[in-house]
Order: sequence, then C-alpha cells, then structure tokens
Amino acid sequence: MSTIRRAYMEISNGIRGLRLHRDQSPSNVNTDTSAVASTSTATATTTTTTVSSASSLSVSSLTSSKSTVMSTRESTTSSSSSGQSLTSQMQASASATAAAIKKTIQRGAEGSSVALATRFVRSPKAGIARRIRRLNQSINGHQQRVCAETMSELMMDDEFLAKFFLYFSPSERGVLCQVCRKWRHSLYSPKYWLDAMPVVSYRHLKHQDRGTHTLRHVYDSIQQRGFDSVCLFGATDEDVNEFVNNFQTSKSNLRSLSIRCSNVSDTGLEILFRKMPCIYRLELSGCNEITESGLWACLNAKIVSLCIMDCINVADDTLGAIAQLLPSLYELSLQAYHVTDAALALFSPKQSYTLSVLKLTSCWEVTNNGLVNIVNALPNLTVLGLSGCSKISDDGVELLAENLRRLRVLDLSWCPRITDASLEYIACDLSQLEELCLDR
Repeated sequence: MSTIRRAYMEISNGIRGLRLHRDQSPSNVNTDTSAVASTSTATATTTTTTVSSASSLSVSSLTSSKSTVMSTRESTTSSSSSGQSLTSQMQASASATAAAIKKTIQRGAEGSSVALATRFVRSPKAGIARRIRRLNQSINGHQQRVCAETMSELMMDDEFLAKFFLYFSPSERGVLCQVCRKWRHSLYSPKYWLDAMPVVSYRHLKHQDRGTHTLRHVYDSIQQRGFDSVCLFGATDEDVNEFVNNFQTSKSNLRSLSIRCSNVSDTGLEILFRKMPCIYRLELSGCNEITESGLWACLNAKIVSLCIMDCINVADDTLGAIAQLLPSLYELSLQAYHVTDAALALFSPKQSYTLSVLKLTSCWEVTNNGLVNIVNALPNLTVLGLSGCSKISDDGVELLAENLRRLRVLDLSWCPRITDASLEYIACDLSQLEELCLDR
C-alpha cells in the first residue's frame, strides 16, 4: 500500500470517527467522546505531517468531508443536554480538521513550491523521517536538499563528506576507507588521490594470504581511485607479469612507475614496457638484477623522467643508452659508483635543449673534467646536483658558474674539496640562483 493511500485512509478514519448515530445513547456518547476527540487531534497532527498526501485529495472529497462534519453537528445537537459540552468539543476538532485539509488542498492546487514544515509528535526513526522528506520532494515536483538532523545522517551526507575528507592526508584517507562502504565509495573518487602514489609491497603480501582474490582487490582499488603512479616494492618478474595483466582497462591511466628493492630482471623490465608503453616516468632503485643490456633493449623514447639509484650493474654504457634512446628526456637522476667522466660526454645534441634537471649522487669517479663535459653538452641546465661527488674542487665550481648562467638550484653537499672560493664564484656569476645546498 502506497504512502499516499495510507495517509488518505488515516484522514478518512479520523473524520469517520466523528459520526454519531442518532439512536446512540448518551452513555455511549460519554464513553466514546474521549476516543473521538483524541482521534480528531491525531488526525490534525497527521494532516500537518503528511503534506504531500493531503495535496493529492480532490475538491469533491473536501465537500464530502465538510458535509459529514455538518451532519455530525446536526446529530450531536439532537442528543441529550448531558453530552452537549462534549459534543461542542468534537465539533471544534472536526472544524479544525476540515479547515486544515482545505488549506492544504488549496496550497497543492496553487502549485506552491514551498514545502510545509513537517512536525512530528514523537521523534521518528531516521529512515522514516528520510522517506517522508523524499515523498514531500517528489510530490512538490522539485528536488530540495534535505539538511541532516542527526549525527548519523551528517556522517552519511555526501556534501558534508566531500568537504570533511579534504582535511585528511592520503595515508589517513586510506584508513578512513575501511570505516564503511559509504565512506569507501566517497573516498574512491580520484580527486582525493592527486599526487599520491600507492605502494604494492609484495614482500608483505607473501606473509599473508596471497591468493588471486587478494591481489585482484588491491589492483581494483588502485584502478578505481585513478592513480597515475604506482610503486612495486620487493617484486619479481612473476609479480610484474601479474601486475600488467591485471591493468587491462587502466593502462592509459598509469604514467609513472617505481620499482624499488626488487629482484626484477631484464625480462621483467621488457614485459613491463611492452605491455605498458605509455609510461613516461620510471624509477629503478635497488634493482641489482637489471643490467645495461636490459636498459638498451627496454627504454622507451617517451620517457621524460628517469631515476636510477643504487643499481650495481649501472656504468658508463647506461648513460650511452640514455643518450641515444631518450631524446625527450627532461630529468635524469643517477646514483652510480662506477660512472666516469667519459660517460658525461655522451649526451646527444637534442638533449642539450630538453634536459634541464641533472642530479648525480655519490658518483665518486666524476672529477672536474666531467664538469667540462657537462658544460659543453648541457648548457641549458636549470637544476644541477653533485651531492657526494667528492673529487670536485673549486676549479670545477668556477667552471660551472661561468658557463651555466641559468642555474636556479645547485647542490654541492658532501663535496669536501670545496672552499669559500667557490662561494665567491657563485655569488658573482649565478645571478638567477634560488637554492644552494652546502651540507657537510
């Protein structure tokens, strides 16, 4: 039975209770008066709480209700004098009920877009109150946002949650996703995960139930949140193959990939670039199984940012592969203990215009001669990092200051051969410098 029909029956029963039979004895009138009066009062309250239901009544029903009230008034007038006071109370209640119904129908006929305030005799359950408000909106023909009235409703309100979740960090939002399905559905919006990178720790999963369902759940959550970067920690060639096979529909979303502390070999790297050719940012950290030949075979010309850290097989030939295979390279970060000055002369002429960020960390074999090669091959550098290059001296810094006038960031930390003379060269020549690091 629909809500409108139920409200109509309640109003009809309330009016029907006002009818008194002419042959009814005064004693019956006395015993039934209180019940009728209470029914009339409940009817009046129900009328105000079910605005949308009353608005669907026709004018003919109003006329019949009014005539019923008049007949009730005539029947009660012919009763004995002992029930006249009670009858007058009943007539007043009936008149109030009819007036309320008439007023409600008139408002519905005029097409008023303003919904009447719903008043409850008792505090209803949240679900009932929500259904009544939705009914009011549907009958009035417009969608009006209903404000939350309880803390439970507030914590489920979409507009409130959209602002509430902005106060938390990505790591905290990851915990909030586990509160309930409503929160998880709201938090899986990509706008909450911009510039965030999820880490898939295969070493951690190996100690748990690493079934197909568990990994599929992890990959689905990454896909639903629209991440454009992913970090694989402790992965193997088998893990990489499984990873790319579970991202059939989101290959176009992934743009950045990091592989850290993993046993991925040249085979796994080849599978990765063959099935995900859209990756343009790559980080290889602690991957000792990757060799120079693997980089020669796998590097994609679309890569604009490359970071190779703590890979023991990286040497001069790696820079040769980078110079020839990555013409659009913009940023290069390299930590290699076996890279020499000769490798820094291998950069191509195209990279002299595109490469703007060069970070050489703990390259112990690089000397001032290597800086000469950098100045000649990459004159447009804006960021240069030489942290831990212990063989660089003041003469090399003077060379950089005279030729790389566009430098904005210079890192000379942990270079023990640099003295105060280097600061003089920097102050005189590097007028656009914004950041200088001299940690010891």
